[in-house]
Amino acid sequence: MNPTTPEAAIAIQQELRKQVVMADDFKPLQTVAGVDVGFEEGDRIACGAIAVLRYPSLQMQESLVIRRPTPFSYIPGLLAFREVPIILEALASLKSPPDLLLCDGNGYIHPRRCGFACHLGVVSGLPAIGVAKTPYIGKHEPLGAERGAWQPIYDAGEIVGAVVRTQANVKPVYVSVGHRISLETAIEIVLKCAPKYRLPETTRQADRLSKGRKTPVSLQP
Repeated sequence: MNPTTPEAAIAIQQELRKQVVMADDFKPLQTVAGVDVGFEEGDRIACGAIAVLRYPSLQMQESLVIRRPTPFSYIPGLLAFREVPIILEALASLKSPPDLLLCDGNGYIHPRRCGFACHLGVVSGLPAIGVAKTPYIGKHEPLGAERGAWQPIYDAGEIVGAVVRTQANVKPVYVSVGHRISLETAIEIVLKCAPKYRLPETTRQADRLSKGRKTPVSLQP
């Protein structure tokens, strides 16, 4: 699954979208993993990071970073083709697969309903959630300021995700189904994984790794 043109990549997305399961289909969680990809050397090298945390304690269990040549050019809407191959390689190198992935990016919030979290979930077979820092597509009603407030995001008349306030009076995150999970459960898990900060601990730890920092960031404010 290594397309050489945008047209070929779009065709793959359209096929993967048909395989996305938007319902809860996983065992009780014991581990959750954050995945993130950074880029180095003028975008020539992709740095894939996975942080596996015990759930619900959110203590680090295993982490891994690998670097490989970036496999696909930067094209909006096709970012998964730059990032998924290196994350798949990193997943295969873990001692044991995590029970669920929290991806630093979108899932169903995507023009073709197949963002990074959907793509990675389907090809890995693992349950996955997209948790993005910035809006991509869609509209929503005003969001309450309290922790746990959320509103559905609509695009072309369809609910594609949710804007979620993980901490009171801070910027929200944008949650969407990746694979093998419902939107309501995805929101619940994201909130449980973000007890003190805006971003889930999975994202914070994976981001630290992808930027070359080796010491885990603290759960304490």
